[in-house]
Amino acid sequence: MNTITRFLNLHFGEEAKDKVLENVTSSISFRGANVWILACAIVVASVGLNVNSTAVIIGAMLISPLMGPIIGAGFALGTYDFNLLKKSIKNLGIATVVSLFVSFLYFLLSPFKEAQSELLARTAPNIYDVLIAFFGGLAGVIALTRVEKGNPIPGVAIATALMPPLCTAGYGLAIGNFSYFGGALYLYIINCFFICISTFLIVKLLKYPKVKFVDDQKEKKITRIISTLIIVILIPSFYLAYALLQEKKYSQQVNEFIQSEFNNKGYTLIYERTYFNNRPKMIELAFLDKRFSPNELQELNSKLENYGLQGTTLKIRQDSTDLKKDILAEINQQSKNVSEKDVIIQNLRKELQSYNFDDKELLKEINILFPKLAPYSIGKQLVIIRPDSSFYQNTLTYQGKTEISNDDLNKLKAWLQTKFHSESFQIIKAD
Repeated sequence: MNTITRFLNLHFGEEAKDKVLENVTSSISFRGANVWILACAIVVASVGLNVNSTAVIIGAMLISPLMGPIIGAGFALGTYDFNLLKKSIKNLGIATVVSLFVSFLYFLLSPFKEAQSELLARTAPNIYDVLIAFFGGLAGVIALTRVEKGNPIPGVAIATALMPPLCTAGYGLAIGNFSYFGGALYLYIINCFFICISTFLIVKLLKYPKVKFVDDQKEKKITRIISTLIIVILIPSFYLAYALLQEKKYSQQVNEFIQSEFNNKGYTLIYERTYFNNRPKMIELAFLDKRFSPNELQELNSKLENYGLQGTTLKIRQDSTDLKKDILAEINQQSKNVSEKDVIIQNLRKELQSYNFDDKELLKEINILFPKLAPYSIGKQLVIIRPDSSFYQNTLTYQGKTEISNDDLNKLKAWLQTKFHSESFQIIKAD
């Protein structure tokens, strides 16, 4: 038992507590450079969401300094440091307002306002977002309290994804879609809450000392205020987690109902929408060619309880005009997605062709004109000047046992430059 306890001991490799608190405090402030870095990160994330580029969004999350005040708030709650808590909340508020304003301004000025999949993914939080924020926050705080920080902190910045929801909220404001704004801001609040809670738990587990005051009455007052804040944060957080879990469970029950009552009977489903927050809840469906009589609809509604869908109404859209409109809209959207993929594939093919040197006629000509050259290889070689500066160069590498004169090599180089329409061509003899 003692071996297991030592194995799981978080105090092993722990950084000095005063040094950790100093680092946390210094990362809270949003002044000068931090505000500019945040604004730049927001613009990068907004562009990534606008063009649907996951790589760009990840880059923005790594740049962002948003984690600082959230972790600071968790440390403040754990150590009963009221001044640190006020500073953390104030700076988090500044960072949030700046982020919303910059993203709102970007999307307001951007000519491309179509909601891409990366944007839409941030408008509907679920229970997995809670788990990611909580356990991501745990990993980040544990890493922060180590002597060797390691790699978890950049990973936490990516996993907890504070930037994209703020950018999506700014997008919702810019286009006047308050459903997007509310959903994205909801996800941002979930992330902040659960990162803060995980920080608080680790601070308590590692037994960080409480802040001491000279005035005992003031200490008691501040202790009561922070204890109340902890309860105020914990109760809504548990409620959010429970509500999202219920929504996920409901979605699974709806899928089971649709699978059993429609898909397994060969009906082609062309439209599905679930209204979980309605009172009563509602499932709206439409089918390609199946039409249901009033008796069939009544029977299907009565079966909902068998799948745990009490308090839910089933509505099946059977108006041909509405269905046609929805089908055409879906086809147009799919056609657009296919067209975008075709362009990407075509560009990739062109890029691959630029690296392709399998022209058989060209190889025959080389063998006839320069028989001493074989064996040889032709390709593009990466030339690195500095770590941040490099380029590709057409290169022929030969291993001929017979020496080739400089005149012949010069002729070969000139001939290759003509064939490849490139002034940059290097010939190298392999050792």
